Amino acid sequence: MPANLYEYAYMLEKGIRNSGEFATLKQAYENVQANSGAKALFDHFRHLQLKLQEKQVQGLPITEEEAKQAQASMAAAQANLAIVQLINAEQRLSAVLNEINKILVKPIEELYAGK
Repeated sequence: MPANLYEYAYMLEKGIRNSGEFATLKQAYENVQANSGAKALFDHFRHLQLKLQEKQVQGLPITEEEAKQAQASMAAAQANLAIVQLINAEQRLSAVLNEINKILVKPIEELYAGK
């Protein structure tokens, strides 16, 4: 039995790394990285996505030109099967992680709910 919460966290991390969802994501990522066209599209898409997220966090407006660039980049990414498979795999793992997070915060929610 783990001695503290950090040990449980590292066990969970190991479980995630050994999960089918992570294996699928890793394979999809490697497929994109191995395809120069897909890699270039994906890198551009991710760069724009991170740039716009950073602006949102800072409370800065997104220009019409930036929105158009993001839409064009998204359309190009969605036209590439390798990138679509990567995005789908990322979404499946993200859904699992969201469910895990719900489980993790359940004791706090129950405490505040008086259960």
